[in-house]
Amino acid sequence: MQPLNQATLTQLTDSALATPSPVQLPRYRRTDARVGVVHLGLGAFHRAHQAMVFDALLQRGDPRWGVLGVAMRTTELADALTAQDGLYAVQVASREALRWQVVGSVLQACVAAREPAQVVAAMAAPGTRWVTLTVTEKGYGPALAALLVQGLAARRAAGLGGLTIASCDNLSDNGRKLQQLCVDAAQHDAALAQWIDTACAFPNSMVDRIVPAATAQHRSDAAQALGLADACALGTEEFWEWVIERRFVDDADGDALAAVGVQVVADVKPFEEAKLRMLNGSHTAIALIGAVLGVPTVADCIARPDIHRFVRSLMTEVVMPHLQRPGLPAYRDALLARFANPELRHKVHQIATDSSLKIPLRWQATVLAQLAANGSIEPLALAAAVWMRYLLGADEQGQAYAISDPLGQALQATAQRRRDDVAGTVRALLAVSSIWGEVLPHDVRWTARVEHWLQVIRRQGVAAALAQLHPSD
Repeated sequence: MQPLNQATLTQLTDSALATPSPVQLPRYRRTDARVGVVHLGLGAFHRAHQAMVFDALLQRGDPRWGVLGVAMRTTELADALTAQDGLYAVQVASREALRWQVVGSVLQACVAAREPAQVVAAMAAPGTRWVTLTVTEKGYGPALAALLVQGLAARRAAGLGGLTIASCDNLSDNGRKLQQLCVDAAQHDAALAQWIDTACAFPNSMVDRIVPAATAQHRSDAAQALGLADACALGTEEFWEWVIERRFVDDADGDALAAVGVQVVADVKPFEEAKLRMLNGSHTAIALIGAVLGVPTVADCIARPDIHRFVRSLMTEVVMPHLQRPGLPAYRDALLARFANPELRHKVHQIATDSSLKIPLRWQATVLAQLAANGSIEPLALAAAVWMRYLLGADEQGQAYAISDPLGQALQATAQRRRDDVAGTVRALLAVSSIWGEVLPHDVRWTARVEHWLQVIRRQGVAAALAQLHPSD
């Protein structure tokens, strides 16, 4: 099939969708929907996850779940969505089939850095009921707290009730941490701080769906499927999961969410820990291995028997013994199948972004638990050594790559300065307490094994290290 010339196509908008379409479209009148959710952190993940859940709620006839999507700083996506009336297409890919869906829940889009007053006014609007967030782990700082507190202060001053404010980022105990962040930021006004603490609900939640960065191929494929130009098209996998604590301003919201597939539970922690340590922890390890080997995507990595065996062993022998999520073997097998999905084209360098923030959340607790139980630490010691090799900024073929990390420049300088001194590299990089904590840098067993694997990697390469980890293969 010849690709369509997107420049000559009609743009995806409400009016353009008035004609029959071969893909799934919103089955509700978008003019009847109203903004009930302010989402901070507009990006691919939100649009392929929470926004699709809210779209399902709108499909069920509840008009209160329309979204104001707020990009925090960058303007391109918000402006592109505005030009398309908030509409965009999502390609949902399983190993068996591809399908397209046009999502209609994003009714408006703006940029917090450019239109802060609009964001504050939206949080203070009578129809707003929820605030959701996907601002990444590094986004939970003073600027976010100030924006939220300003909106909540305006809401309280208007005599309105509190909001359900749900973090959807990969942070353990994310609801409580966000609540404390907001309460602390409101300490200049004791009455406001108390109102935030008591009138608003901050549920812990865990979200899961693999959403690669949107590409030109997504836009081309969307044009082929829709017959319309969609500048905001993206792709994702069929699997999705949202586990949220039953802690809402309006308790009936839990039943509404459950009706469209959200798991509403008393305690998110078993699900949260399994996701962080099994999916996210494995993802980080795969990404670093792939980056150093020069293997571009997760599916390409997991197609290699040595990496597949490494990941399965990491989850089964090292991570799972310390988790309580029900059905762990089935969850592990589902993760391996998802990693292998070739349609996702999830790039390793995208996943390796911000590794200094991800490693403490995804690896550290497992290493400590294994050391305390006198269990195997080999897969994670190898992964830590691969991370140190990754910091050199070039793969094993000599191809340079950028390291996108808040500590990237300092870490790369350390790795390069000590590139001929393996023991010195390990000492210096493990000494970064924000990554490895206060215990691991002084644990002789851990440091010795990381040093061993870095020595193997530097002399023989990552593939040789993987082979030595499982010599029977």
